[in-house]
This record gives sequence, structure tokens and C-alpha cells, in this order.
Amino acid sequence: MSYSSTVQELIDQLGRLPGIGPKSAQRIAFHLLKVPTDDALRLARAIVEAKEKVSFCPRCFNLAEGGGECAICADPRRETRLVCVVEDSQDIVAVERTGEFRGRYHVLQGAFSPIDGVGVDQLRIKELLTRVADEDVEEVIVATNPNLEGEATAALLVRYLKPLGVRVTRIASGLPVGGDLEYADELTLGRALEGRHELGT
Repeated sequence: MSYSSTVQELIDQLGRLPGIGPKSAQRIAFHLLKVPTDDALRLARAIVEAKEKVSFCPRCFNLAEGGGECAICADPRRETRLVCVVEDSQDIVAVERTGEFRGRYHVLQGAFSPIDGVGVDQLRIKELLTRVADEDVEEVIVATNPNLEGEATAALLVRYLKPLGVRVTRIASGLPVGGDLEYADELTLGRALEGRHELGT
């Protein structure tokens, strides 16, 4: 049995979301078709509003509203000489939950993975190097995920950052290898931050 073109288009678009396979896309599509129209429209409006109002911070590439800097970059109480590099914006939320870090962030918007078409030019590495040079950064904490791509990204960052004379550290292995920052509990991530070590020595 085939679905109408309208239903199939909904399933296809949902299937393009990360982590949503064909079966999940089908279940979500039918759920949306069964809920009251107001509920479906609220979801549609939330997506449209987020796309219209949310952009990337021009300094760190975290999510920001209103076209300016994100709340962390705009906070004068944050330590400007300390920058924590993460892969995605959701990793910032994970680090912030620990209450252990008072510096600023830099979001790479991905991890180095040539096999997936993600090279140096697809990441915000050039912008990081500019920040280190222009903002008097003393230490860069590399908090990429403890998996193959995250480790490759960390090694790449060391190669680019060391010639600039900045201290480069890596969060300690309190996190499970192969895991993602966003799923780590506060205690584990806090210990990993406290036990960070210098890279490239």
C-alpha cells in the first residue's frame, strides 16, 4: 500500500531528521495527523519561529537570538582568557550544568571526519585561530566528544593552536569513550573538566 503524495512527503521530510529512520518517521507522521490541528500548528509555528529568530553567535557560533552575540559571549563576568571548544551547541548546555566552567566557548559545528565530508573548511577552526590571536586567549580547553572523530578533531586543533603559543588542554577521561557530552551526568563531566590535561607535550 502506498500513501498519498502529501503523507509521503511528510514522512520523507521527517525521515531527513537525525536519528529518525523510516519507521520512526512514519510513526511521527501518523501521530501528527491524529493530534488536534492546534497541536500540529503549534509545532509548525515553533519551528518557523526558531528558524526566524535563532541564528549563530558571530563570535563563538553558539545559538543566539536577535542576530547579536549569544548570552555567554555578552556576559562581562565570563573569563575571556579561557575558551572551551565543543562540537555543537548542546555540548555547551552539558558543560554549563557542571557549574565548573566560567570561561567562554567556541562551537566547531561538527567534528573532523573526512569520510563524512567534514574537513577543516567545514569546521569553525579558522575563526577559533582568529579569536586566539585577537582576544588574548591563554588556554583552550578541547572538549570534543571522546570518540574517534572527537579525538581526531582534538589532534587537529593541537596542530593549529600550538604554534600560536596558547596552552591547549583536553578534558580528562572521566567520560566514557564512545559517548557524547550531552548524555553525561554533571558529576562525571565536572570531574573531567577538573582533570583536564595539556595536549601536544
